[in-house]
Amino acid sequence: MGDFFAMGGYAAYVWPAYAVAALILAVLLAVSLHGLRRREATLKLLEETRPRRRAARHGNGPIAHGPVAHGPVAEGPAADRARSPAAEGGEG
Repeated sequence: MGDFFAMGGYAAYVWPAYAVAALILAVLLAVSLHGLRRREATLKLLEETRPRRRAARHGNGPIAHGPVAHGPVAEGPAADRARSPAAEGGEG
């Protein structure tokens, strides 16, 4: 067992390298957990202070139930031309 810890005479280099690597991993873990907790707190605050968009738009309470019966929404230049007065027979 002593031979293992001596690392073939390189223990003075190997064990500090392991210590530095372990320290870096511990710091990364701590920073990650801190960021996670901070983002969870931000999310909780946003969820408490802002109404859900679908629920606020339809007045269904905090959660909208069931599918919304809306047709597809056309966007873009083709949709703009289709909605133009010229497409409806007016001046354009």
